[in-house]
Formats: sequence, structure tokens, C-alpha cells
Amino acid sequence: MFDLPKYGDGICLARLADLLDALGIDRARLQRSSVVVTGSNGKGSTAAMCAAIGRAYGLRTGLFTSPHLMRFNERIRIDDAEIGDSDFARCKQRVETAIAGISQQRGEQFGAFEALFALACLHFGDSDCEFAVFEAGIGGRYDPVRLVGALQTCVTSVDYEHVELLGNSLELIASDKSDACASGGTIIYGENCRGLRRHLLEYNRHRGVTSLFVRDEIGIDGESVSPSGQRFDYQFGHHDYRGIGMRLLGAVQFNNAAIAVTLFLLWLQAARPRKAPERIEEAIRAGLRETQWPGRLEIIAQDPLTVIDVGHTPDGIRQSLASLKAIHGADGWILVTGASGDKKTGEIVGSLAPAFDTIICTAAYHKGANPHDIAAAARLANPAADVHVADTIEDAVRQAGALAASQKRKLYVAGGLFLAIEYATAARGGRAQDLKFF
Repeated sequence: MFDLPKYGDGICLARLADLLDALGIDRARLQRSSVVVTGSNGKGSTAAMCAAIGRAYGLRTGLFTSPHLMRFNERIRIDDAEIGDSDFARCKQRVETAIAGISQQRGEQFGAFEALFALACLHFGDSDCEFAVFEAGIGGRYDPVRLVGALQTCVTSVDYEHVELLGNSLELIASDKSDACASGGTIIYGENCRGLRRHLLEYNRHRGVTSLFVRDEIGIDGESVSPSGQRFDYQFGHHDYRGIGMRLLGAVQFNNAAIAVTLFLLWLQAARPRKAPERIEEAIRAGLRETQWPGRLEIIAQDPLTVIDVGHTPDGIRQSLASLKAIHGADGWILVTGASGDKKTGEIVGSLAPAFDTIICTAAYHKGANPHDIAAAARLANPAADVHVADTIEDAVRQAGALAASQKRKLYVAGGLFLAIEYATAARGGRAQDLKFF
């Protein structure tokens, strides 16, 4: 990883543009070949599905996402293969050399996320990617992905997150994320953005940006769910696809899949018009059917049934909880929960605790809030619940396993990304404290 702080000095756009130029990135080609995914929840799943459709269509496809779950290489993929260690090291050296010169010239420090974005652009260019999907880190207005200049972007959802940077209203947050789209482009808005429709139409009007909304201009119907997969009908313009199947679970994935399909259709229409309709439909069906994205209502064990979810905003957590019950049944669950210390722990725990009569409160090694504070929040939200405290993730795994066995229960692990991934690692016999997050 780069020996840099997470964020650099101030707004990064000018120095990052210098970096892309120094690396010889063809920015016109980058714009033509790329789409950008922004949003509060659902970005990773949407980006993964869009990239899978591109691969199924036969395009050499790059995918840049964050955060990673196990190792940094996950963030940069070509045709679903993580960047290899040797390619990472080679690109990293070129990026570091360029950064050293630009930092000295400008008197500004780069951030690690900027450097990773530049590394992804370099790797995709060197590898002759024909299509690339970039996921925003935070927002869109000042996020590195704005330099892609994408004409096809999306806002998967909007929720209160990073308010100190994005603003303290949903209108401000959605506006910031919308600015990842270049003038004259198109933004696809997820279903929960529909309440902001009038604001967003006016916000985008004078940049010539077209606004499309899931369940308005983009139709979803015929949704069905099961533990093995989901199906839905999709309609946009003259595209009408019935019974599309996907492996990813959760009601929110209908929204994400519809965005991913539309994003690819818009890009393909601009980049490669007059293509065979049947080939497009085949790619969409194959891409959604093949997409896997860990941590989203993921089953990590069958005995007892253990489901983890990495959602970390109240809205995302509520949606995942509703989907969990719709897919696997409402009864017989034990909740294992925690939250990052820099999140609204009371609101997060309050979104979960009322739905469970047995709750184990714990702390991730990375940024985990005190488990006794989590327990206090759980008791406040659900005074009737049987609340337990586990001081470490390993303790939580042991307690949860024992309770589930004695009571013949199922386990749901939710409250944050670090909690869910560390729990899964410990449950599989790994060392959760050795995971390196960013």
C-alpha cells in the first residue's frame, strides 16, 4: 500500500489531473470507455453487476471499487481477476515516482485513495481495457472519479453519510454525488432518490444532464425472491426483458440491477451503437446471473445458518434486515451486532435491535465502538431483549455458536463492514486482528 495518508491536502482534482498527465493516461479514452457509480448504499453491488454485463458482452472490463474486504488487490480487477502483486508493484512504483515530483512542484501532499485511483487508471490503460466501471469513494464532486469525465453515471441511493464533507441534507448529498457526471451526460437515480426528483431535475438542468429514475423512466416489475436467487422484469425504452435472474439477494438488489443494466445500455448505445439486440440481452442475463459480491446478505455457514451483511448506514441496514426476513424467515434469529466508533451507533443499533429477542454486542478490532456502549444502545432500543456482551470478535463467535446450538437458532451478523468481515474471518478460523482495512 502507498505510504500516504488516506486523504491528501484539500481538494485533489488539480494535482490528480497532473498525476494522470504525468502517467500518460489518455483521458479522452478513459472518458469514452468508462462509467461511474456513486451513491450511499449499493455502489459495490451495482458496479460489480455492470462490470459482469460488460464481460459477458465480450469486453475486456476493468472494475475499481472500495473498500476491500480481505486485501487491497480486490479493489482493482480486470475481467474479475484481481490485479496481481507484480503488476501492482510495477504500477505503484510509477505512481510513486510521479507523485514525488508533483508533490514537490505543487507543495501538496497526495492521499492514498487518489494514488489508488491513478494506479487503476494506469493498469486499465496498460491492459487495453475496452470498458471500465469506477466506484466513487466519497461523494462525486471532489472525488477522484470526477476526473473520469464519465457521461454515464448513477446515484444508487442517498442516505445521511459523510455529512461533514457532503452536507447535512439529502439534497446536498445527492447534489454532490451527481457532480461525478460530466456536462451533457446522463445520471441514473435509484429508487430512494425519487423524493428528490424535482430538486435533481433543476440541479442538473443547466449542465444539460439527463436524469432518469428507477421505477419512473426505468421499470421494475414481477419481483420474486428465494434463498437461491431472485428474478424480476425490466423495462427501459424499447428494452423489455422478462424474468431476469440474479444470484445476489435482497430487495435492494432489484434497484441495483436495474441501474447496472441501464448504465451499460446507455454506455453501449454511445460507444458501440447498432449492436444486435439479442446479444445485448444475452449479456445482461448472463452478467446478472454470474455476479457474486461478498458481504451482502452472504451465507457464511449452514449449521447454524449464519448470514452476514456489511451495510453500515441506517437505511441500508433496514433494507437488508427486511430482505433477510423475506428470504430466510422472520423467526429464530440471534443478532450479533456492533458499529464503528465514528458512526451513529445509536441509530445503527436502533435499526436492528427491536427485531431480535437475543442480541450479542461486540467490537471489531478496526474502529469498533465499545461493546458495552453498543449493549446500552440495544437495551434502550429493545428493553425486552436478552442482551449479551462479547469483548472481542472471537468471543462473539464462541457465544453465538453456543447460543445458536442450544436454542436451535440462526445467526445474523450486521451493523458495519468491519464487524461483518472480521466475524466471518474468525468464524472460518482466521485471525481477524490481522486484517488491514483502509
